[in-house]
Amino acid sequence: MIRVNMKPDGISMTGMPMHMILREAFGVTNDRLLGEPDWVNSERYDVEAKVAPEDAPKLKDLTPQERWEMLRAALEERCALKFHHETRELTVYALVVAKGGPKLQPAKPEDKTGEPGPGRGLGARSAGMSIGDKGMTMTGHGSSMAFIARTLSLQMGSTVVDKTGLTGIYDYTLQFAPDENMRGEMPSAVGLPGPDDAAGSQGPSIFTAVQEQLGLKLEARKEPVDVVVIDHMEKPTEN
Repeated sequence: MIRVNMKPDGISMTGMPMHMILREAFGVTNDRLLGEPDWVNSERYDVEAKVAPEDAPKLKDLTPQERWEMLRAALEERCALKFHHETRELTVYALVVAKGGPKLQPAKPEDKTGEPGPGRGLGARSAGMSIGDKGMTMTGHGSSMAFIARTLSLQMGSTVVDKTGLTGIYDYTLQFAPDENMRGEMPSAVGLPGPDDAAGSQGPSIFTAVQEQLGLKLEARKEPVDVVVIDHMEKPTEN
């Protein structure tokens, strides 16, 4: 089980693969993170990252992604991380409205006006993910289309771009069987299932589920995108 907790003075992680730490620190999907050493996918870490007490009040105004980006300095110091950006042509997925129209539910009033939840700064009041007999179940409340696209990106390991033209705020539930090639998970919530937890689960593919359950469609396209290339990285030094 992977656990992530955004605390008032920092971030706490349990059982986190280094690959996911890197991915979130750069705010990219799996396909846009290149050149990683093999060990980043197999080794997991418990991390307690805190800011100085006098800086803690400033964190409340940061989005989760801005907090993740603060880890880059620690990775450069503790792992001798060196990287650069390139533009490469990759397969991305355009999220469009399927024939018959969207099946998303307009958010309930409390989801539009309630206090921000785990999705704060990402365009959702709250979000969750679980594993069961029907495979993966992803839920979102008060979610923008940008948030839904980002969530799908994380599960698929490939960039998903919102091309629906939908500007509303929605509640949704999506059930699907994860593909064996997926390296997803959503580290913005607490108590996430790890890759092994999904083994043997049943359900439709994510492509079928998105179309049948959300009334949307994922269309593959080739586009130039910005990628992060890891030039050098060592295993973290001891505390």
